[in-house]
Formats: sequence, C-alpha cells, structure tokens
Amino acid sequence: MVDGIILFKNNQTENTMSVENAKAFIEKMKSDEAFRAHILAIENVEEYMAAAINASFIFTEAEMQQVQSEFTDEDLDDMAGWLFKWNHIFDEPD
Repeated sequence: MVDGIILFKNNQTENTMSVENAKAFIEKMKSDEAFRAHILAIENVEEYMAAAINASFIFTEAEMQQVQSEFTDEDLDDMAGWLFKWNHIFDEPD
C-alpha cells in the first residue's frame, strides 16, 4: 500500500471508476508526450502515484495491473518501454 492513496475494496462503483481512471491514465500516457516524459522521469512508487493523483488519475496498483491484463499484443508493443518502467518501479523493494 502507498501512503495517501485511497484503496477501494468493497464498493463496485468506486472500483469500476478507479479502473476507468487507470485506463484514462494509460490513454494520457499514450497521447501526451510531455505528460509521459514527466511521469517516466519519476523514480519511485510514491512520487509516481502522487503525480498520477495530482493529474486526477486515482487508481491502485492492482487496478493498473487489471487494465494491463486487457492489453492486446499490439498495445503492449506500442507501450513496452514505459510499461517496463512502470513494472520496475512497482517491483522495487520499499
């Protein structure tokens, strides 16, 4: 768990909204070069999630992983570099 992030466990509507936020975050990363560069410059999970929240994208790591599981091979090819960075940041020990 990351400090300061609201985790939605039992509310289906809020969970769905958080998944939609994760999807919107991915779309912003795909379409906005400056935003993507800003996010990719971040080196730790707390700052990464704070930047997402500051940009009005509230989601959990699990929700992002759910969204990633829905990607096609083409999506993964297009986003490989920054998805690797995302996964690397979240795999770092606390």
